Amino acid sequence: MTIWIWVAFIILILGFLALDLGVFNKTAHVISTSEALIWTALWVVLALSFNVLIYEMYENHLLGIGTGELARLSGKQAALEFFTGYIIEKSLSLDNIFVIAIIFGYFDVPAMYQHRVLFWGILGALILRGLMIGLGTALIKSFSWINYVFGGILIFTAVKMLLAGDEKVEPEKNPLVRFARKIYPVTPDYEGHKFFTTLDGRRAITPLFLVLLVVESTDLLFAVDSIPAIFAVTKDPFIVFTSNVFAILGLRSLYFALAGIIDKFRYLKVSLVFVLAFVGVKMLLAHSHPIPIPFSLAVIVCTLVVGVLASILATHKDTAPYAKPIFDQVGEVAEATIKQIRKALIFLIGATVVLIGIVMIVAPGPAIVVIPAGLAILGTEFVWAKTLFKKLRDKTRAVAKSVGLPVKDSDPPNET
Repeated sequence: MTIWIWVAFIILILGFLALDLGVFNKTAHVISTSEALIWTALWVVLALSFNVLIYEMYENHLLGIGTGELARLSGKQAALEFFTGYIIEKSLSLDNIFVIAIIFGYFDVPAMYQHRVLFWGILGALILRGLMIGLGTALIKSFSWINYVFGGILIFTAVKMLLAGDEKVEPEKNPLVRFARKIYPVTPDYEGHKFFTTLDGRRAITPLFLVLLVVESTDLLFAVDSIPAIFAVTKDPFIVFTSNVFAILGLRSLYFALAGIIDKFRYLKVSLVFVLAFVGVKMLLAHSHPIPIPFSLAVIVCTLVVGVLASILATHKDTAPYAKPIFDQVGEVAEATIKQIRKALIFLIGATVVLIGIVMIVAPGPAIVVIPAGLAILGTEFVWAKTLFKKLRDKTRAVAKSVGLPVKDSDPPNET
């Protein structure tokens, strides 16, 4: 692939960023929800438009694109991989939004300066992720077994998220913050939107710069999860990079649109755990039983939709915040009872069985038994799983009766 494709894309992105900060947000102001939603929609439209361009470039192999050593792609396959990668990166960035909200709250960052922090933070994130994608591509090209390492990282991250408690932000322990404090004095208050200023005749940094350092280092940690995830979808470095970039570009507007209500989506984190685990399994099976991209996309989208819908339906019944630990869905870990621990174990076992069943769909037969079995396990404690199991059971019976098979009525799993 010619270097000019990369140069043209980077210039395009820099142009977008220049318009953002230099024209539309030249003056610091509080981003309203309506403005954030408009910008979010605009970034999504731009990403989808670029997806069309991806199709044309790969379909016609413009400037040799799509004919690399790692993958030779048609336009349809390239567009599908870009879209799937974009969805994965966008979904994983939702967890990042919550952490950013905690950071801003910790430092008490004025709302009118938050956009500037996110702008420069995302610009730095693009550079860091570009370097990580280059490293990942080189590793995949040199070592075929690296897929197992990436898959293991994703599954480990999923387990860690499953068992994690409330998000904690400890900026004073952040090595970048501690290093910056050793080099520069820090002003006691914010100096407008400035990152640097003077204090007693010396060059100094403002608290806003410390916020930027924490946001930047946090994104680096998230990238350790998201970069391997997208390599499960595509090995083409251009698609990996461009889908990452477009997902990140919309992160600022998405933050201002969702920061105030993200805590209401309590089951979304469960969905992210499932997505990470599924993608990790996909990487582990890449050499022996590759899972088709269309199927992967369907699983990821359905999982996210279920998480959002479950959160909306549960809002009027349960107001537990998004940051509550998934391990204990009904109370604080410190107050966990045997019943609550049992719930966590049932969720872990049931979700794992369902995940295995979904993977088995590529081998027709076992999934028909395994998926309902997983839902039945979950249904012993979770009403939503019990309802889903009942609908699946009723549908199966209806199909069996239509073909003349004997059907025995049985009761759905009971809650305990």
